[in-house]
Amino acid sequence: MPHSTAPISPRRATSNGLNLPPVLRVIVGVAGFAMTLAMVVALARLGLGLAPTRATVREVAVLVHIVTVLPAVPLGMYLMLRRKGDARHKMLGKVWVALMVVTAISAIFIRHINDGGFSFIHLFVPLTLIGAWRIFQTARRGQIARHRNHLIGMYLGALMIPGIFAFTGERLMAMWLFW
Repeated sequence: MPHSTAPISPRRATSNGLNLPPVLRVIVGVAGFAMTLAMVVALARLGLGLAPTRATVREVAVLVHIVTVLPAVPLGMYLMLRRKGDARHKMLGKVWVALMVVTAISAIFIRHINDGGFSFIHLFVPLTLIGAWRIFQTARRGQIARHRNHLIGMYLGALMIPGIFAFTGERLMAMWLFW
C-alpha cells in the first residue's frame, strides 16, 4: 500500500494536540503580544531616561527575575502558536520552562514591596514550579493534550496574570511604563 504524503489537516492536527483551538490561539496571541508590547515600551522608556527607577532594580533577585521573565513572554507565545513536536519545539520548550523556573525561584527573594514578607503574588511561585514539573511529566509520557493544557495554564495563569500585576501600583514595570 502506498504511503500518503498528504499533510495533516488542521482539523486532525488540533484533535491530536499539535495546535491550539482557534479561541485559545487568539487569547494567547493577544495576551502575549500585549504583554510583550508593554514590556518593550517600558524598557524603551527606561532606556531613553523617560522613566524613573529605584535602587531595588540593582538587587540580584530583581535583575534575575527581569532578565528571565522578559524573554519568557514572547518565547512562550511563539511556542504555543507555532507547529509543535519537532526538535526546535522541544529545545525551545526546555529553555522556556527553565526561564519560568528561574523566574519563579527569583521571585521568592523579592519581598521589599511587602516589608520583607510574601505577598499574594508569591502564590504563583509554587504554581509555576508544579506546572513546570507537570509539563515535563506529561510530555515524557506522550500525554500531549494534558501537556498542552498545563502549558496554557502556566502561560496564562503563571505568566500573564502576575505580569498584569507587574504593571500596577508601585512595581518597577508600572513605574517604567506609566510614570
